[in-house]
Amino acid sequence: MAKASHEVEMIKSDKGIWRYLVGEPLPTSAFEEERLTNAGALAILSSDALSSVAYATEEILLVLVLVGSGALGLSLPIALGITLLLVVITLSYRQTIRAYPNGGGAYTVARENLGLYPGLTAAASLMIDYTLTVTVSVSAGIAALTSAIPILQSFTVELCLLLIFLLMLTNLRGLRSNGQLFVIPTYAFIVTILLLIICGIFRQVTGQINPIATTVTESVSLNLFLLCRAFAAGCTALTGVEAISNGVMIFKSPEWQNARRTLVYMVGILATMFLGITYLAYTFQIVPQEGQTVLSLLGRSIFGNNAFYYFLQISTLIILMLAANTSFAGFPRLCYLLAQDRFLPRQLLLLGDRLVYSNGIILLSASAAILIVIFQGETNAIIPLYAVGVFTSFTLSQTGMVRRWFKEKTSGWQLSAVINGFGALMTALVLMVIVTTKFSQGAWIVVLAIPGIVYLFLRINRHYGRFKESLSIEAIESNQDLFIPKKDGVTHPAIVLVGQVHRGTVEALDYAIKIADEIIAIHVDIGDTDTTALQQQWQELKTDIPLIILDSPYRSVVTPISEFLAKFEAQHPGIFTTVVIPVFITQRWWQNFLHNQTAFYLRAALPNKRSRVISSVRYYL
Repeated sequence: MAKASHEVEMIKSDKGIWRYLVGEPLPTSAFEEERLTNAGALAILSSDALSSVAYATEEILLVLVLVGSGALGLSLPIALGITLLLVVITLSYRQTIRAYPNGGGAYTVARENLGLYPGLTAAASLMIDYTLTVTVSVSAGIAALTSAIPILQSFTVELCLLLIFLLMLTNLRGLRSNGQLFVIPTYAFIVTILLLIICGIFRQVTGQINPIATTVTESVSLNLFLLCRAFAAGCTALTGVEAISNGVMIFKSPEWQNARRTLVYMVGILATMFLGITYLAYTFQIVPQEGQTVLSLLGRSIFGNNAFYYFLQISTLIILMLAANTSFAGFPRLCYLLAQDRFLPRQLLLLGDRLVYSNGIILLSASAAILIVIFQGETNAIIPLYAVGVFTSFTLSQTGMVRRWFKEKTSGWQLSAVINGFGALMTALVLMVIVTTKFSQGAWIVVLAIPGIVYLFLRINRHYGRFKESLSIEAIESNQDLFIPKKDGVTHPAIVLVGQVHRGTVEALDYAIKIADEIIAIHVDIGDTDTTALQQQWQELKTDIPLIILDSPYRSVVTPISEFLAKFEAQHPGIFTTVVIPVFITQRWWQNFLHNQTAFYLRAALPNKRSRVISSVRYYL
C-alpha cells in the first residue's frame, strides 16, 4: 500500500467511457515529456490575461457611462494608467522568476520571506482568484455566444456548466494535450483582435466611421471616487499576469529563461490589444448595452454583421474558455503545495492517470460550478469579487521579494529591490482602491472569505499534526515482540499492506503474528516514496518480517498488489491467505475527507476469494 493512492483508478475499468474521455494512463517516466514549448505555455498560461481584453474596457465604460456619454473619453487615460501598472507588475514578476527558477508563486514567496500567515493569506487569495477566473471567463465566454445568438440567453447557466465540465475533461487529459489543443485558438484570437484594431484604425483614417448614435444622460456627477472606481474596474485586465511565475516548471528547459521570455511576449500582446480596443471604443462612440458586450458592438461597427464578426465572437468565446484553463494549470499546483505543507487534504497530492493533479482539477471545477449557479452566470455580478484576491497576492508576493533581496543581497539586489518595492507599493494602492470602491458591490465577500480560508488551513494543519502525533511509534514499548513464531510448514500465510511505518502498522503486524505462520509486508511506491528512509524505519522496528517495495510506474495501488497476491497465492495452493489492511478511525466524521480512503478502495478492489480473507485492523486516533 502507498501513503497516497490513486483511488479513482481502483474503481473504474481500464476500458470504458471515462478512459475514452480522459485517455490512457501515462507512466511517471513520461513527466518530462509533458512539459511545454513557449508557444504551448503561452496558450495555457497567458490566456487569462489575454482574454481580459474581452471585458476590461467594458468594465471601465460601465462606470464612466454613469456620468453620461461625454465622460466615455476618460477611458483612454485610465487605460494608459492600467497599462503602466501592467509594465511595473511585469518587471516585478521577471525578478520573481529569476529568483525562483523552480516556480515562485505568491504562496511560496510570501511564506518563505514574510512568514506563515502572509503566506497562507496569499494562498487563500490565489485560490479565490483562480476559482473566480474560471467563473468570470466561462460566464463572459457564454455572454459572447449569447450576444451573437440571443435565443440562447435563457440557457446561460446550463451552457456555463457544460463549458466547465468540458474544461475539466480537457485538463484531465494532461498538459501536452492542452497545449496542442489550445495553441491554434489562442493565436486565432490574437490575430482576430489585431485585425479588428487595424481595420478600425483604417476606417478612422479613411473617414468610414459610423458611430452608434446613443446618448446617455448624466445620472451622477464626475468625482475622484468614480474615477478610482473606473480604474479599479479596468484592472481586471491585469488578472492572470502571475500565472507564468506560478507555472515555471511546466516549461521546457531552461525553464526560468523561457518563462521570462514568454512573460514579455504576453504583456506586449496584452497591452497592444487592451489599448487598441479602448481607443476604438472611444473612436466609434461605443456605449454598453443590455445583452451585448462592448467587443460585440465594436465588431459589428467595424466588420459589419458578417462572417468576420461571427468569427470574432467565436474566437472570443474560445479564448475565454482558455482563460479559465489558466486556472486549471495553476490551482492544482497551488493545492499540491498546500497539501504538501499539510494545509489541505493530502488527496490533492496525487498525480492522476495523465500526470496532472486530478483531484485539484475536480475541486476547482466543482467550486466554479457552484458560483455559476449562485450568480446565474452574470459576468458583471461576479467581476466585483474578482480583483481583490489578485491584487492581494500581487502585493504579498512583491513585498516578499523585497524582503528576500534585503536578506540575500545578491548581485544587483538594490535595483531588484527597487523594482519589486515599487511594484508592491503600486499594487497595494490599487488593492485599497478596489476594496474601497467595490466593497458594497460584493468585494466584502472576498474580504471576509480570505481569513475564513486561512482559518480552514490552520484547522486542517492542526488535525494532521495531531494525526502524526497519535500515530507515532515512539510510545510503543521497544521490547514489543514482532517476530514470526517458528513452526513446521506454512498453514496460514498473511500479507500486511504498509503505507507508512506508524502505530497502526505495528498493530497490524501484531495481529498478523497472532494468526499467521508466514508474513510478508508490502508497500507500493507510486513515485513519491523515500525508499531509503522507509527501509531505515522498518529496520528500527527490529522485526524479522520482510518488507517488499513494489514499484508502480502508473501510480496505481491496486494493480501491483493484485499481481503480487496472485503470484503469492499460486505459491501457497490450497491454504488460506489473509490480507491485513490497517484502517484508522478519526474522531470526527468530517476528518475522513482529509485522508485517502485507501483501505475502503482496496477492500472493494480485492474481493474475498475461496482462499483469501481480507482483514481490517482498526486503530483509533
